Amino acid sequence: MKKPQMMEIDGSYGEGGGQIVRTSVALSALTGIPVRIKNIRRNRPKPGLAAQHVRAIEALARISRAETRGVHLESGEIEFIPGRISAGSYDVDIGTAGSVTLLIQCVLPALTAAEGPVTLTVRGGTDVRWSPTVDYLEHVALPAMRLFGVAASFRCERRGYYPRGGGIVVLSTRPSRLRHARVERIDESIRGISHCGSLPEHVARRQADAALELLRENGYEARIDIQAVSSSSPGSGITLWSGCRGSSALGERGVRAEDVGREAANALIAELGAGASVDVHLADQLIPYIALAGGEYTTREISSHTRTNIWTAQRILGCRIDIDEGEVFRIHSTGSG
Repeated sequence: MKKPQMMEIDGSYGEGGGQIVRTSVALSALTGIPVRIKNIRRNRPKPGLAAQHVRAIEALARISRAETRGVHLESGEIEFIPGRISAGSYDVDIGTAGSVTLLIQCVLPALTAAEGPVTLTVRGGTDVRWSPTVDYLEHVALPAMRLFGVAASFRCERRGYYPRGGGIVVLSTRPSRLRHARVERIDESIRGISHCGSLPEHVARRQADAALELLRENGYEARIDIQAVSSSSPGSGITLWSGCRGSSALGERGVRAEDVGREAANALIAELGAGASVDVHLADQLIPYIALAGGEYTTREISSHTRTNIWTAQRILGCRIDIDEGEVFRIHSTGSG
């Protein structure tokens, strides 16, 4: 059988971040199409692959029996030549506080086509800047992905904050037949988790109380659970969700717990008020699935991440993803067939 021709991807396109790399290798592993990614993060202050990108590619290469070239720190060009996606148990240590959720984003599409069940244990940062929190992944992203047929479950065994990380999560998947899905607006009750690690419990409670107060002022009732745990580094955060719309905020030195809670509440209020079916960040994360299987959903805004992810998916899969603009944006596709 003739091997597919290697496809070239410009890693500096659009927002030019790590998302192009993660989506490209994920779809490569799933489709069997080898990819060469050039100009990786070229316009960033520290160009090339960061440690968490390297770990994600290495993990996916192990699972998909892929050959790789150029996968090392600060690399500006890589090749990923996939093999078969194998079942089994895998352990990945990202090191320090590299995001466990971004690594899972990278490998999950490919795991749907694995030969059997997969258990993936990942160590790193569970609640860190510039990435979805573990609570967002569990309560917002994965339920939406299940609508597209993704058979996956998830649990967080230990939280990990910046800078040491030390968090542990376990992802379990089964082979999945992806399907066309329409994600509709669901006006569910608002839930949340406010947490702190190696800090007094009142930090998490103050975050939650401030969020609850602001939500009530805007006509919303919510239930927010409190978690105070031990962790390698002190940290805190809060995640809120209602259906397929969520928000989060993380604590940091010098920022009052009340401000953290209000930040998350304000973000969710904006999402609920727009009347869309998914939040701005989920709109980005669902692109590989709508590109593969087809479907539609609405969002209040099209982020640069979403546009870049659409470009990447269309480039590799040859599919078409359309955006209709109205009171909200409608993203739809018939899939890649």
